Amino acid sequence: MEERSRVLIFDPFSGISGNMILGALIDLGLPEEWLEDLVHSLPLAVSVNISSVSRGRLSARLVNVERPENEPTRRLEDVLEIVRSAPLDPAARDLASAAFQRLADVEGTIHGIPPEQVHFHEVGASDAIVDIIGGAAGVARLDVERCYTRRVAIGRGWVTAEHGALPLPAPATLKLLEGIEVVESDIEAELTTPTGAVLLSVLTGGRGGPGSFVPIRSGYGAGSRDSQSHPNCLRMVLAELDARGDMYIIQADIDDMSPEYLPPLREALDAAGAADVWTYPVQMKKGRTGFRIEVLVAAKRREEVSRVLFENSTTLGLRFWPVDRQVLPRAENRIEWRGFPIRVKMSRSAEGHVICKPEYDDVVRAARTLGLPPLTARQEIERLLDPGA
Repeated sequence: MEERSRVLIFDPFSGISGNMILGALIDLGLPEEWLEDLVHSLPLAVSVNISSVSRGRLSARLVNVERPENEPTRRLEDVLEIVRSAPLDPAARDLASAAFQRLADVEGTIHGIPPEQVHFHEVGASDAIVDIIGGAAGVARLDVERCYTRRVAIGRGWVTAEHGALPLPAPATLKLLEGIEVVESDIEAELTTPTGAVLLSVLTGGRGGPGSFVPIRSGYGAGSRDSQSHPNCLRMVLAELDARGDMYIIQADIDDMSPEYLPPLREALDAAGAADVWTYPVQMKKGRTGFRIEVLVAAKRREEVSRVLFENSTTLGLRFWPVDRQVLPRAENRIEWRGFPIRVKMSRSAEGHVICKPEYDDVVRAARTLGLPPLTARQEIERLLDPGA
């Protein structure tokens, strides 16, 4: 049976905002009633209008949240209390809380104050709260394993905010997009907003689009402006990946670390989920001898394995790329040899031959206890597995 993972790909070719995300989720197939019910359940004096519009030649869904003109100024704890009171599943609540915490951290850094003292202005308004809570809840409702993003369009010019005129992209937006590939547009407008940027950051972690995928559905969320120069909308793609082939090679070259620290590095990488690890000597710049370490890892473990590689070595950078692999059907059995349990890896070749290989650690452990050379123990076990050999 084919193993596939379900993913969501953001394509912000015209930028991204909170209401664009909501519109794309509805266009992907989430029912309008779900969003309306969610909005009505929040302790906010807001209403939501959902309509079908055209952006350029593309049909898209527009979500417009209407709010009162005069609203209280909210701080982080005020907004988190609204999140806690919302009827969300744990995954959606965690996502929304993380988004607001990140907004507070960024605003605090920009203005030089603790996050708890930040006064949310535009992003603390009721429509922004609906955008973030709704975006988090909608993505959680799609039940995807991971989210990816293609590069994000950012505009240029100026925008008027609570603190006066700000250059585009707004300082908070630019900081929220750190680690995510962006492309500058010639359009003088705010293409990407802080609410869109923070949701993209929290949901994707900056993961770039997968090299290959199988699209299931796509949806378009309209921005509020109907530009004549470009289709002002966000494309969102629900897709499947081949989970077995979704692998990466991570590579680093190191010339300033003693080789005696390689074994604990390998152990840490194995514990973090590496499928395989290789090291070999290389000749580096200025004639220095170093070593190259390569790690085969599943895509879902790549970030954790990368973190472990940074923490347990002196490397300053990594290279990684997706790879395809093909594996034979495999299984594991257990036998008893001289009173010791021995795990046996079993696979079937393309011609149908069964290949058996005793687990190295089990062979060595038994051999040492019996006072035998490990190679002798392995040969005896292999004869037990294949008496005709």
